[in-house]
Amino acid sequence: MTTVPNSAQAEAWNGAEGTAWARRRPVAEDAYDLVLARRLLAAAGVGERDRVLDIGCGTGGTTRLAARHAVHGHVTGVDLSGPMLAEARRAAAEDGLGNVAFEQADAQTHAFPDAGFDAAISRNGVMFFDDPVAAFGNIRRALRPDGRFAFVCPQRAEDCEWYVVPVAALLGVPPHGATVIDRYPGPAPVMFSLSDPAHVTELLTRAGFADVSVDSVEVAQNFGRTAAEAADAFLASGPTRYILEQDAGLTRPEAHARLTAALEPYAGPDGVLLPARYWLVSTVNLGRRDVTQTGSGVGRRR
Repeated sequence: MTTVPNSAQAEAWNGAEGTAWARRRPVAEDAYDLVLARRLLAAAGVGERDRVLDIGCGTGGTTRLAARHAVHGHVTGVDLSGPMLAEARRAAAEDGLGNVAFEQADAQTHAFPDAGFDAAISRNGVMFFDDPVAAFGNIRRALRPDGRFAFVCPQRAEDCEWYVVPVAALLGVPPHGATVIDRYPGPAPVMFSLSDPAHVTELLTRAGFADVSVDSVEVAQNFGRTAAEAADAFLASGPTRYILEQDAGLTRPEAHARLTAALEPYAGPDGVLLPARYWLVSTVNLGRRDVTQTGSGVGRRR
């Protein structure tokens, strides 16, 4: 594993957070994932002979789908999380995919082969970088000239029902976006760091990419087979887990009861489905090699 400047993220994804997501892979990889993943692969223009890099691949659902598209090519999935990568390798082996490899690495600093990939993709894996311009620049250098980079990231927190509903339930406030954001007991969750399309475009441009496109995608996201199971999933990770840890007066049984009640209206025969809004971002490597990043994340030309 390479040097990790994103040390807090590495600690989280190799601890309880990563373990929780690894355990819920069968639920997470459902129709919602297929909708996002197929749109992602189309935006990246993944072809049957392409070499593809999957950033923040997690348990490898998108990686495996990309491998089925790049049937005569190869897909490399990278992630900080050892527990999630172990699950990704197991699933790929079960599927008999021979054109997939996984590596535990930090995409911000990892020494990828220069121009070693035709396309790069990421499904909710690029919001956590300590220095996003440096990270995007490192990904760009891994792409061949004119190679495409496409990723999915959440829209604003207040516009994401999958965030607002459970957080409001634990805070004991109405599930209205602005109220939830104001009452959250800590800094804004880093998962929403790329929720402003203008900011995303600026970061990618500074990193040397061109022709940035940002499109809205809305899906129904599955969080469990029952409301109780979904409540367990929310308490195991993310902002809801953080609220429980910060509120000494809130017991886990009470938190679970609140979440179950709030999620019950979303439960149906296909699981607990909450509306989710994402940005689908696509861009092209300009092919320049004269763009560097400073430690502050400001791009400059030599």
